[in-house]
Amino acid sequence: MASQQAEKRKMRSRTDIEAIEEKTLAPYAAFSARSRGRVHPEEEPPYRSAYLRDRDRIVHSSAFRRLTYKTQVFINHEGDHYRTRMTHTLEVAQIARTIARALALNEDLTEALALAHDLGHPPFGHSGEAALDALMGDSGGFDHNRQGLRIVDLIERRYPDFPGLNLTFEVREGFAKCGDGGRVRARSRMGFPEGEMPTLEAQVVAVADEIAYDAHDLDDGLASGIISEAALASEPAWAEAAEDVAREYAVYAEDGRLRRRAVVRRLINRLVTDLALETERRIVERRITSLGDVRRSRVPLVGFTERTRETKKGLETFLTKNLYRHPRVLKVFDKAKRYLSAIFSHYMEHPDVLPADYRARIDSDGLKTVICDYVAGMTDRFALGETRRFLGPAEDL
Repeated sequence: MASQQAEKRKMRSRTDIEAIEEKTLAPYAAFSARSRGRVHPEEEPPYRSAYLRDRDRIVHSSAFRRLTYKTQVFINHEGDHYRTRMTHTLEVAQIARTIARALALNEDLTEALALAHDLGHPPFGHSGEAALDALMGDSGGFDHNRQGLRIVDLIERRYPDFPGLNLTFEVREGFAKCGDGGRVRARSRMGFPEGEMPTLEAQVVAVADEIAYDAHDLDDGLASGIISEAALASEPAWAEAAEDVAREYAVYAEDGRLRRRAVVRRLINRLVTDLALETERRIVERRITSLGDVRRSRVPLVGFTERTRETKKGLETFLTKNLYRHPRVLKVFDKAKRYLSAIFSHYMEHPDVLPADYRARIDSDGLKTVICDYVAGMTDRFALGETRRFLGPAEDL
């Protein structure tokens, strides 16, 4: 008995962690001991797996900290309780880990992918991305996934021996494959081989991202008063979750805020449950028994049933029409695009005001690319401050 207790108390080494993965994960999961490695070879730490190390490097990066002051839908100063890009990222990680655990996938890789997935987002949400895409139109445009890969491969400077964070292939690959339900996204353009599907962990994060923003944008939209429960009543995804809540707890009929939060929770639960069951069904049906089988699959394995996919699509159409295109939201985003365009032009005319480490890359990367890197890394409040510093008083967003 004493020897068993001593064994339980023993500090786990990296090889112990890798052995646990071999015993507990599904055969089609991504095992850290089988990673395709890093661009710059490093000796792995004695007590962390490769993916745990990646997660830690992401959390300690400057780009990750700046997510706190980057917009999701509502500008940061509009209220303390609206989601930011940081809280969105944490919600994605929580949902993705839940799904990964249910499917016996690698939770450490899943968490690293989730925490990194929005590192490349510029200030002011999707309006900032649209502004930079237009400004970089003659240079290949702007995409936050490609930008995220630039951040972890080049822009972050934390180590003397290499630029970037030197993450594993599987985490870096996530930037090429996030979005669009896990479908391949411009792999060759980002330096990854064509003809492979993502790991299941990357596919899970892509869909967890959708679940998170559908749910929390609904919650924030309702809290803001821009959308209402009455308007949502005709959307099956919302209506069915609301019916579940109404049947279970009478108190929700008396407290609108509690009811709204309960319905959002139920909606997330319904989506996660449907996703996990349908994904398991596809894995069995297509006889997936290894990561190689996953990569050779011609279609994503992680996904919803047809009915849930349709009701989810209806909810997203509702959000686009009634929240993202609401005059109050568009007014703020139009200002944001003008401000980013103005400061971008100022840097083009006065590159000497760029920080020294960015100026040092102008000859190798080109002025526009360097300015894009700098502007994309800004928080909302820093970008607004730069607008005022260089162009005079700017109207608050």
